[in-house]
Amino acid sequence: MKKDTLRIGSASGFWGDSEFAAAQLVQHGNIDVLVFDYLAEITMSLLSRAQAKDPALGYAPDFVTTLQPLMKEIKSRGIKVIANAGGVNPSACRAALVAAAQAEGVDLKIAAVLGDDLMPQVEALRSANTQEMFAGSPFPQKVMSANAYLGAFPIAAALDAGADIVVTGRCVDSAVTLAPLIHAFGWAATDHDLLAQGSLAGHLIECGTQTTGGNYTDWESVPGWDDMGFPVAECRADGSFVITKPEGSGGLVCPSTVGEQMLYEIGDPRAYILPDVVCDFTGVTLTQIGPDRVEVKGARGLPPTDQAKVSVTYADGFRAMSLFMIGGIDAGAKAQRVGAATLARMRRHYAQRGWPDFTETCVEAIGAEDTYGPHARPNAREVMLKVGVRHPVKDALELFSREVAPMALMSAPAITGFTGGRPKVQPVVRLFSCLIPKTQVAARIDMGDQTVAAPPWHGQAFDPATLPQVGGPLPAADAYARGTRIVPLVKLAWGRSGDKGDAANIGILARQPDYLPFIRAALSEQAVAAWFAHLVKGSVQRFDLPGTHALNFLMHEALGGGGIASVRMDSQGKAFAQMLLDFPVPIPADMAL
Repeated sequence: MKKDTLRIGSASGFWGDSEFAAAQLVQHGNIDVLVFDYLAEITMSLLSRAQAKDPALGYAPDFVTTLQPLMKEIKSRGIKVIANAGGVNPSACRAALVAAAQAEGVDLKIAAVLGDDLMPQVEALRSANTQEMFAGSPFPQKVMSANAYLGAFPIAAALDAGADIVVTGRCVDSAVTLAPLIHAFGWAATDHDLLAQGSLAGHLIECGTQTTGGNYTDWESVPGWDDMGFPVAECRADGSFVITKPEGSGGLVCPSTVGEQMLYEIGDPRAYILPDVVCDFTGVTLTQIGPDRVEVKGARGLPPTDQAKVSVTYADGFRAMSLFMIGGIDAGAKAQRVGAATLARMRRHYAQRGWPDFTETCVEAIGAEDTYGPHARPNAREVMLKVGVRHPVKDALELFSREVAPMALMSAPAITGFTGGRPKVQPVVRLFSCLIPKTQVAARIDMGDQTVAAPPWHGQAFDPATLPQVGGPLPAADAYARGTRIVPLVKLAWGRSGDKGDAANIGILARQPDYLPFIRAALSEQAVAAWFAHLVKGSVQRFDLPGTHALNFLMHEALGGGGIASVRMDSQGKAFAQMLLDFPVPIPADMAL
């Protein structure tokens, strides 16, 4: 008999999240399913390097050590566990889990979903002149990892076959939540609205406590940071669901905490493209139905596309970043001169040795608001100077690393606090995203001696030009008849920002529907592009989400390469929303706030 409600708890938003989360959800969350999200693009390249050194590695070992002491309780409570902790070696992760279950004396059926690893196809992809899906650049030479994003249906097939624990390699983050809903409720590949709602549930809980009050604009209103509650999605067979958290835990679940997370790291909300469905979030509604309980409805789905997204990582030289404190009068100005002198010294010595110039440099005085560019209001007497550099020659950066500390004796006063000793020289790992026909990707399921068939992919051609236009309100003609005053955007809205490769997004939610016309009038694509001109080199797009009275801005070429390829302090755009919340917005003089 199919269940009517399924409670899914998310215990990990990234590889390195709290080791206490799983126990909290298992023991206090009253959950049916426990899910973990471990993988990011850079994680795959790191795991590939680990596997190259030891064929038994290549997965997230933290998952096994976290789960092992909970296995008896998971078994007794009948909790299913799903995680993308398999990395580039899901079968090795499965073997480690089997050994852990045997050590605990627990009988658990464990499955691994395979098929995302496309390293055997790299030469074929290069020969086919596969191009980067955003920039159109050619296929890279020094590939470190290549993985297709799988969907939820292979995971659901493993659950159908009786698996208690399912580990995957690269799948979309939301798939670990959608899969148990497909399994429990019998949703079909053609139930596009249901799949969209289930995917939204996964999107909302995939980053852990970011939906229960973490990283929230109104941070001062969130209680219990010392015991934050990890999110639970209470999902119904009709697709609607409630976001909540374990009773008595810290945090806050309200429409704005959930809404901020909905906008996090998305692009066009009319077409959030996933392997199993193309989601439309523009009509989503968020309703407070009780303390720390927000009901979510309104996501709509279109058929999935006939292409699979592939994440390729490749080596592109080396980077290093130094970080130390400079104190006293004019700290910011001193930091800038120290940074410039450091680079000038290195360039002179590089030229003497016949080495090329730096590929890229970035000097930032953190505390003097350097990241704010023309919007800075600096008046700091202590800053952290960060000098980030990239270079094709590793030895050149090893020399840079050795020559940072001597600046303390030969330049400005009050240099101290060298963080972590000499800067570490690291390989630069870049992301190359591309699309390939789904026919080139075949999922497989490893359940030991049990044979389980993976379901076929579904998809059809997708043309973004066919999407409906979605707009929003502007101020009435006489809105400013009684005068105008200027307020910062934060008085009118909440905001959150994130990254996808070298693109950044900023989601803005109006605090009241009546504020939205004035926000939209002020925050045009051109205005936002001008505000971030010192950081964003590409175009800026704006999208409307009428259901939540929200806007989403997608900014291209915004992060200096993004991730570990960037030498900026904020390589993921985490502070971009906070910067935009200072934006001056004209409103009627008599408008109550």
